[in-house]
Amino acid sequence: MQAPEPANSSEPQRRLAAILAADIAGYSALMGADEQATIRELRSHQAVILPMVNGFGGKIIDTAGDGILAEFGSIWNAFHCAQQIQETMASRQESTAPERKMLFRIGINQGDIFTDGSRIYGDGVNVAARLETLSPAGGICVSAAVRESLEGKINAGFVDLGEQSLKNIARPVRAYTLSERRGLAPKNIRQQIRYCAANDGVRLAYATAGVGPKLVKAANWLNHLEYDWETPLFRQVFSRLAADFQLLRYDARGNGLSAWDVEHISLGTWVSDLHTIVEAAGFDRFPLFGMSQGCAVAIAYALRYPERVTCLILYGGFATGRLKSAKNEAGRETVQAMLTLIRNVWGSDNPVARNLFTTQFMPGAAKESMDAFNEIQRKATSAGCAARYFETVANLDIRHLLPQVRHATLVLHCRDDNAVPFKLGVELAAGIPGARFLGLPGRNHILQDGDPAIEPLAAAVKEFVAENTSEYRMG
Repeated sequence: MQAPEPANSSEPQRRLAAILAADIAGYSALMGADEQATIRELRSHQAVILPMVNGFGGKIIDTAGDGILAEFGSIWNAFHCAQQIQETMASRQESTAPERKMLFRIGINQGDIFTDGSRIYGDGVNVAARLETLSPAGGICVSAAVRESLEGKINAGFVDLGEQSLKNIARPVRAYTLSERRGLAPKNIRQQIRYCAANDGVRLAYATAGVGPKLVKAANWLNHLEYDWETPLFRQVFSRLAADFQLLRYDARGNGLSAWDVEHISLGTWVSDLHTIVEAAGFDRFPLFGMSQGCAVAIAYALRYPERVTCLILYGGFATGRLKSAKNEAGRETVQAMLTLIRNVWGSDNPVARNLFTTQFMPGAAKESMDAFNEIQRKATSAGCAARYFETVANLDIRHLLPQVRHATLVLHCRDDNAVPFKLGVELAAGIPGARFLGLPGRNHILQDGDPAIEPLAAAVKEFVAENTSEYRMG
């Protein structure tokens, strides 16, 4: 992608920034073969890719033709955005014929730029645009400044291309290409599933995957250890976390590989089960990660066993369930209607009924993800268990617990979450003393493969744990 020409401005502002430049390798040939199809496919990819820039705190400067030019305040964010773009494009085109695949070449540089308020220019931009031309299709090429900043902080290596004489750049620039990238499901990461018994004898299934610092994920509704690891519903977010941590997950009683026929389901029981799991796995002290209603479990566990938890990370959570937060009788009737629907059609072959839940939790889902979520309704639990779980969660109210939290806490929430409104995440963070809050891009509550929220979430978790866990080691 060509760097933009300077705009007319009498007083351009100068600053240091990380610049990402990208374009499609072989775009002219694609256009020559089928212009209409190429434009249609590019727009489809851009609708997914461009929001990732904002999700990583970047600002899109230009999207002329097939290119992207974006500015970031952080090298870390620019690099992880580039990784996410490449992984997402690879995932979206797994079944595309080789001659029709669109593969980005990406260049990243850090340097001085000038801006007139709407455009950026200068050598900082020009170098990024030239590095892009050195990148292999589907790859990333960076300057020495970027490589040095990332050294020891990422699970990837660089190939030294040496000093490069770049067009219209006065001095040679040392360039590096990324030698390896994390895939959606790293082949060297395998999970190991084991079983233990809860205090009342209920069978509980748990799994560990990855190496490094420990991270425990509290269970939430509709977990299935095997299915989550293999399908596009949770596969990418869990494999990303397992790339940085020794990740411990488990199926809550009544879900997945844990026993379905159970007598007791309550917040207290879920907390007790979590303690049984970490004891069986031999996890002594650990960061605790909650998703959705698992956030309430994580908070309650941290208060009951404060010495075991180093910090809390809460994604998509809430302090009050649907019945407790309903503002009027109509709201309560809606919840009761959903409960009746679960009891009568859960896991049925009626696609309309099943899609009612799918579209609520993943309104922006690809067909593969929607099909997987429809299927997990049948595989993860029975209608009876689903109804009991849903009703218990709907009646949750942990507002009185929030002021008691003394652990460092990071709250993350998708800005347009369709299932759990953004304001509930804000209220959760506001109720916990000193909690840090981060809004994520997207409207899916369940983070499917390619979701723009995955990489910002994974990067934020890694950084937060590093800050608050002495045992953590970067890289």
